[in-house]
Amino acid sequence: MTSFDVRTVSAPELGERVILAIDTSLGTSVAVGAGGSVVEVSSDDPRGHAEVVGALIDRALSERGILAAAVTDVVAGMGPGPFTGLRVGIVAAHAFALGRGQSVLPLVSHDAVALETLEAGATAGVRVVQDAKRRELFVTDYASLDWAGCPERAAEPGLVAREGYEAVPNEVWPERVPAAALVRLAARRLAAGRAFEPDQALYLRLPDVMQPKAPKPVTP
Repeated sequence: MTSFDVRTVSAPELGERVILAIDTSLGTSVAVGAGGSVVEVSSDDPRGHAEVVGALIDRALSERGILAAAVTDVVAGMGPGPFTGLRVGIVAAHAFALGRGQSVLPLVSHDAVALETLEAGATAGVRVVQDAKRRELFVTDYASLDWAGCPERAAEPGLVAREGYEAVPNEVWPERVPAAALVRLAARRLAAGRAFEPDQALYLRLPDVMQPKAPKPVTP
C-alpha cells in the first residue's frame, strides 16, 4: 500500500475561496485550501504519478473536509519538469476543472519552492535547482517577494548542463514541489488581480519519445 505524506499549513490569504492545486513536475503533490488553511498530500515516487494522483486528490479533499463540488479554483503546476511526469498533473487539473465548468489557473512550479524559501528568511535571492536527467538541470532564479507576496523571477526557468555547474548562495534542491504553496500563490494572485501563466507545460526540451518520421517513398 502506498504511503503519503500529509501536512497542514496556514493560509489566511484564501478568503472565501476553495482552491485545489496539483503538481507532478517533481514527485506528486496535491493540496486543498479553504477557511484559512491548506492540507497537502504528497508522494515522492518519481514515476508513479498517474497511479497516485487520483488517490491524492481524494485524500486531500477528505483531509480538509471538502467536497469536490465546493472547489472554486483549480491550479496546475506547469513545470519545468520531465515530459512524462509533468503532463499527468496538468491533465488531472484540466479534467477536474472541466468537470466543474472552470478554467485551470497555471503557475510555474518553481515559484512555489521559491515562496517557501523566501518566507523562511532568504534575503539575497533564491535559485531553485531540479535534476532534469540527461546530465542537465532545470534552474530558476528569484530576486525577492513583491508587494503581493509573490516571488519575483530574476531569470525565467532554463535548462543548463550539470557538468561545470557552480552552486550559488541560497540555492535549493527541492524533493518535491509544495502544492500548498501553489494554493497560497494562486490566492495572492487572485486577490491582487494578477494574470496567471500561459496554459503551456514548461518541458524546456523535446520529449524522450519522438513521433517516427514518415518513411521515405520507395523508388521503383
